[in-house]
Amino acid sequence: MNKDLTIGNPQTVLWKFCMPLFGSIIFQQIYNIADSLIAGKFIGENALAAVGNSYEITLIFLAFAFGCNMGCSVIVSKLFGAKDLKGMKTAVSTACIFSGVICLLLMVFGIAGSKTLLRLIQTPDDVFTDSKVYLDIYTWGLPFVFFYNIATGIFSALGDSKTPFCFLAASSLANIAVDLWFVKVFRMGVAGVAWATFLCQGISCILAMTTVFRRLAKIRLKEKARIFDKSILKQIIVIAIPSTLQQSFISFGNIVIQGIINGFGAPVMAGYSAAVKLNNLVITSFTTIGNGISNYTAQNLGAGKPSRIWQGFHAGLRMVWMLCVTPVLLYFFGGSYVVRFFMDEPTELAIDTGVIFLKILSPFYFVISMKLVADGILRGAGEMKKFMTATFTDLVLRVLLAFIFSKTVLGSTGIWCAWPIGWSIATFLSIAAYTTLFPGQSHCSRTHKPE
Repeated sequence: MNKDLTIGNPQTVLWKFCMPLFGSIIFQQIYNIADSLIAGKFIGENALAAVGNSYEITLIFLAFAFGCNMGCSVIVSKLFGAKDLKGMKTAVSTACIFSGVICLLLMVFGIAGSKTLLRLIQTPDDVFTDSKVYLDIYTWGLPFVFFYNIATGIFSALGDSKTPFCFLAASSLANIAVDLWFVKVFRMGVAGVAWATFLCQGISCILAMTTVFRRLAKIRLKEKARIFDKSILKQIIVIAIPSTLQQSFISFGNIVIQGIINGFGAPVMAGYSAAVKLNNLVITSFTTIGNGISNYTAQNLGAGKPSRIWQGFHAGLRMVWMLCVTPVLLYFFGGSYVVRFFMDEPTELAIDTGVIFLKILSPFYFVISMKLVADGILRGAGEMKKFMTATFTDLVLRVLLAFIFSKTVLGSTGIWCAWPIGWSIATFLSIAAYTTLFPGQSHCSRTHKPE
């Protein structure tokens, strides 16, 4: 069901809209966690290291899918908020064409360059073959990744966060079953983990895109909408390119960091692989709420209601800080238990690596979550330069400091220390950009009455 985010109490509207998004991202992360969990438990520590190693490269592909998602979602949100249904339909088809071309180019790059990419991050010989197998299969499934992201972007733009949640929940649970089937019954190893993800993402994508086009077909127009529009494409690109660059440079930075980590050997790689999946589950949850706030911001700006944005910001902060409490307590005090969950017979070094990583990063979830809420508003308002400045500052600091600290007596622990520093400075920049963009809105939030 489509939902207008420009009416009603902002906090209530955001809670109802974002909570299914939050549920969706949990199930999305189940894909990755299931892969790592089953690889570590039923294949071995090297298999876990291989899946985690390949995962850093797949994040580059996901960065482009995310950019297409945000470009489509923000523009469709604005058109939906402005009640321009003809333009909205054109934006959807334009985004699909644009995404299809980008996906094809990335598939060619991924298939032809997988060995080179793995060598660039100094993949150890004992995990190289499995890393390449996982990466190659994942690359063939990129169309499913891209068009599922486009579908979820459209659903979010229309204020519907429940439909993609249902699709994703079903396919994620199926992924666990197929993972186990391929690995335990057919003994397919890392290839079985990759093929399970391929099949389940494919089903989710097909169902989501079918539902999108059926829903759009029900919107009747006096004249037929254009299939492709250059001006709308430019608007999509203005949002998509910075969003893609943000995610791809973060992914590139993570690859550089992965290369540094690989120099410490397979046990450290395995411990990091388990811990970073747990970390990404939390960070991606915050990002998803930020994406929901982008849709909220875009719809309200399209409808000419900027006074609602400040209220949305504070509602978003309350949401992410509530979400912070459980993972901070769990990771800080129970890190060894959750890291061990990924491994059958872990080495002491692998466990220690994961535990230290989580202890250092988890208290700063309260900080980075503020940045991601502010980033959501900046994206929804089209203020991509300010958004990019904060993001690149975080990236550069984390990569540079990870390299420097790893060369000290801190060793691999120094790498993890770079995260909080980058997060804290970038958060300050994002909050400053947001308050500059919407000055004096605190007064509006006290006097504004919900429609």
